[in-house]
Amino acid sequence: MTTPTEAGYAPVNGLELYYEVHGTGKPLILLHGGIAAFELFESSLPVFAGSRQVILVHLQAHGRTKDIDRPLRFEFMADDIAALMDHLGIAKADVMGYSLGGGVAMQLAIRHPEVVDRLVVVSEAMKRSGYYPEVIAAFDQMEAMAPQIGANVAQSPLAELYPDVDWVRLFAKMGDLLKRDFDWSEEFAAISSPTMLVFADADAQTPEYIMEAWGLLGGGQRDAGLDGSMRPQARLAIVPGTTHYNLVSTPVVAELVAPFLDAELPQSDSTN
Repeated sequence: MTTPTEAGYAPVNGLELYYEVHGTGKPLILLHGGIAAFELFESSLPVFAGSRQVILVHLQAHGRTKDIDRPLRFEFMADDIAALMDHLGIAKADVMGYSLGGGVAMQLAIRHPEVVDRLVVVSEAMKRSGYYPEVIAAFDQMEAMAPQIGANVAQSPLAELYPDVDWVRLFAKMGDLLKRDFDWSEEFAAISSPTMLVFADADAQTPEYIMEAWGLLGGGQRDAGLDGSMRPQARLAIVPGTTHYNLVSTPVVAELVAPFLDAELPQSDSTN
């Protein structure tokens, strides 16, 4: 990781939310996946921080942000990010979330549309049925398996990095979150922020779901025309040779996303 220009704890919604700021320029908030923390973006950070102010966050109960007596919910964590932005004096930012962080990013755009400029959702679904059955089955078992899984992680290098995390409690809370059914299709389709979806070619979501989500953003509806003027504002990337679990471990995602964040987007006859 590069050296942050600022780091600290923001008092938001009963949390002491840990954050770091890297680089200068237009703000970009990166939201990590579940269990791990923002070190997931180690290879992406240099790509973004060369021209942007990148804000990294440890979500509730993750990394250096201690848990509080509140369940893990995408909506609560989205409100935390909106409050962090207010704390930092950031009126509007681009937001990219991976996995759990992708759900938080979507809810941020749904609940606080005024603070999100461009939205990037990496390997996350806007409804639970978008995952493969075996992934849903694993979600359903996580809470019950928390003591065993948490004890194993407590012996891992991740625990050495964040020794204050209660791993059993975190897995139990993640299991409680992930076993809940949800479908944000209607709200997702109404997101006003220009949006990019990024998936692995062997992801946790089904190809049918990926095409459905892309279609809700106006994608796949027509030919773009010779000059590309008929394409939607939204973008879709499928990264070959990757899975849900290693998608952000290389700079490929950042190299695909950066042009979207910088591009002058075409006007669209839809909100996306």
